[in-house]
Amino acid sequence: MTAISLGIPSVPTRLAERRKSRQIQVGTVAVGGDAPVSVQSMTTTRTSDIGATLQQIAELTASGCQIVRVACPTQDDADALSTIARKSQIPVIADIHFQPKYVFAAIEAGCAAVRVNPGNIKQFDDKVKEIARAAKDHGTPIRIGVNAGSLDARLLKKYGKATPEALAESALWEASLFEEHGFQDIKISVKHNDPVVMVEAYRQLAAQCDYPLHLGVTEAGPAFQGTIKSAVAFGALLSQGIGDTIRVSLSAPPVEEVKVGNQILESLNLKPRRLEIVSCPSCGRAQVDVYKLAEEVTAGLEGMEVPLRVAVMGCVVNGPGEAREADLGVASGNGKGQIFVKGEVIKTVPESKIVETLIEEAMKIAEQMEADGIASGEPSVSVAG
Repeated sequence: MTAISLGIPSVPTRLAERRKSRQIQVGTVAVGGDAPVSVQSMTTTRTSDIGATLQQIAELTASGCQIVRVACPTQDDADALSTIARKSQIPVIADIHFQPKYVFAAIEAGCAAVRVNPGNIKQFDDKVKEIARAAKDHGTPIRIGVNAGSLDARLLKKYGKATPEALAESALWEASLFEEHGFQDIKISVKHNDPVVMVEAYRQLAAQCDYPLHLGVTEAGPAFQGTIKSAVAFGALLSQGIGDTIRVSLSAPPVEEVKVGNQILESLNLKPRRLEIVSCPSCGRAQVDVYKLAEEVTAGLEGMEVPLRVAVMGCVVNGPGEAREADLGVASGNGKGQIFVKGEVIKTVPESKIVETLIEEAMKIAEQMEADGIASGEPSVSVAG
């Protein structure tokens, strides 16, 4: 009889090999090729308000944003681009609709890249030669951003609506116009508010070109709905190796977009994990308030950069096992908590002391990890019941 191993099975570090795409340079951030998938967001301030815009960019940078996009609907906004691009800590992309003159202004201002939406710029095709020349002279990449809500009228007439085929064809057509003028420093996005349509559009696009792809579900909605839509769509594509940079579009402060984006990448092992809290959903077996416990531990460890997995468990069914698998954990019950470090019980404390003890032990572990030069890896925090 063949022996069956009951050990923990090995799992792939990533679900798929990355799609082979060409690499472009967006300021200091490489996009495509073998570069890590980057996280983007967009400011909500008036770009012409330089102080407010730079302040929001600083907040986004602190939250882990790597590339930021700013709107440029007016001449005042265009005039502000030079200062913003120069003072921003991360690369700035100018977002241009309707007025091709602002494309040239953004290139001259030194923006790291320019996003153009061909469906929203009248006679855009006639301007491609000039844009390509200016962008090439300044080394400025162009993102061709096709949106379902602003699809070229010719394609709407051909397909009847913004189908995956229409979105992909629009992007490839515009890219071909730049290619005619020897310009290939291009990134492409084909956004739709329906994750299923969006995923299929990107799949078609990925099969027909090697340009780096920027993923996004446009108008995804309020924080909860938008997070679900984005996680589903990005997960489907990134798990197949498709996608080089992402933006989570939420009707919420842009810092929240960045948090969600980074968490999606960490969950897929596409970004080094930092603090990870594993906690149970609670049930009738729980003998502590798991929700409150998990929230307090999370708040107490906010900002921790080392890869630490913390397990917060509410009962004795799954608690000890989950706690042992984490770097640090607690299995709670009968008014007390067993504190585990690296799988070993180091102490038992009253329920009232669980949070402060976990935070204290987490700080000790973090200090040791930093001393050992461990700054990234596969952290995790578990709260279960």
